[in-house]
Amino acid sequence: MSTAIEFNHVSKQYRLGLVSTKTLSHDIRRFWITNVLHKEDPYLKIGEVNDRSVRGSSDYVWALRDIDFKVEQGDVVGIIGKNGAGKSTLLKLLSRVTGPTTGTIRAHGRIGSLLEVGTGFHGEMTGRENIFMNGAILGMTRNEIQSKLDEIIDFSGCERYIDTPVKRYSSGMTVRLGFAVAAFLDPEILVVDEVLAVGDAEFQKKAIGKMKDVSQGQGRTVLFVSHNMTSVKSLCNTGILLENGMIKDMGKIEPIVAHYLRGDSEIDNHKKWSNPDLKGGGFELLEIGVRKKNGKWEDIMRIDDDCEIVIRYRLTKEFDNFWITMHFKNEQGEKMFSSSGGRCYNKKHKAGEYEQICYLPANFFNWGNYSIDLMAITSDGGIQHLIDNKGDDIISFTLENKELAIGSWMGKEPGDVTPQFEYTEIKIG
Repeated sequence: MSTAIEFNHVSKQYRLGLVSTKTLSHDIRRFWITNVLHKEDPYLKIGEVNDRSVRGSSDYVWALRDIDFKVEQGDVVGIIGKNGAGKSTLLKLLSRVTGPTTGTIRAHGRIGSLLEVGTGFHGEMTGRENIFMNGAILGMTRNEIQSKLDEIIDFSGCERYIDTPVKRYSSGMTVRLGFAVAAFLDPEILVVDEVLAVGDAEFQKKAIGKMKDVSQGQGRTVLFVSHNMTSVKSLCNTGILLENGMIKDMGKIEPIVAHYLRGDSEIDNHKKWSNPDLKGGGFELLEIGVRKKNGKWEDIMRIDDDCEIVIRYRLTKEFDNFWITMHFKNEQGEKMFSSSGGRCYNKKHKAGEYEQICYLPANFFNWGNYSIDLMAITSDGGIQHLIDNKGDDIISFTLENKELAIGSWMGKEPGDVTPQFEYTEIKIG
């Protein structure tokens, strides 16, 4: 498979608030060193990483720093990261809206870009005229554009307003037409920024389907920037995680999305406290962990393992009723379900130490990252919602996919749980 896009140690530097180096002497020095002496720009040796949340001491900032990767033809790559991580800058470099400060970029084929609402559109021209203008910019002949015109207009859903100046379009209509032009004018590389968030749900579904068709059916390359991880996982096969203008991780899309959602916290499936700081109302949490059933504490568990959650705690006084409720969350932080105590539920407890074990059946959870927070509920009306000192869930665990036979479908089943129900089948004819 041939390489469609190649970034070779690409960096992009900006001077905050200014276009030049601020002073005439600096500009003359830069010109002399780079154009006469043919040496490296001295102002590239200074600057800070692009961390938008921290006040810097330098006027120079690296929007991107040493970006190096390749994209094969037909790949659908999700570019993800926090706001200000450099995602849009990377796409603008690829689309040649701006140039890199250092490094080289190679792209093989025509690039169709949808970076911002209305990018490349002329407000005084009608939608129809803008379609022909954008097609010409992509290097297509009038006959080629004409052959796609009906499909573009139909997909955009703007037929009634296609001969109206674009300046009168809503932002959603502009996105619809802009995406239709970029997708249907046959670029070898399609670059799409977060603009799909402007469109309505029906159009987003159509757009995702079209990008799948462009990449899978036509073998074209797609770079997709979005903060919607559901869309990223459904569309992309590989991912690049950016942080402060640098590549933090790259690879298959599932672990990259999990890394992004998890942040800097490491998966920790066993915690123990000699001096518990998670306490209140007569309850103290001493230990909690997730492991294979009757196994040792280890990080690697599979979806076909029987697992157990072990909770050890101390009660400093007697309760007529006491129970622990666990809230299970997926890697997006969405609560999936809760479970409260089983046979231990609503039972009288004397003061002392206890160990409670909750058994998780094999082939119940899908593979991925999960987290748990706790609520300790007592008969005197006390409710202790327990989180760690960083405000995070108390415990996290990861389940890996089991090995599948050669030739099996290697994708991930949809959903957070994939229970194995019992089936019977009889031949009736």
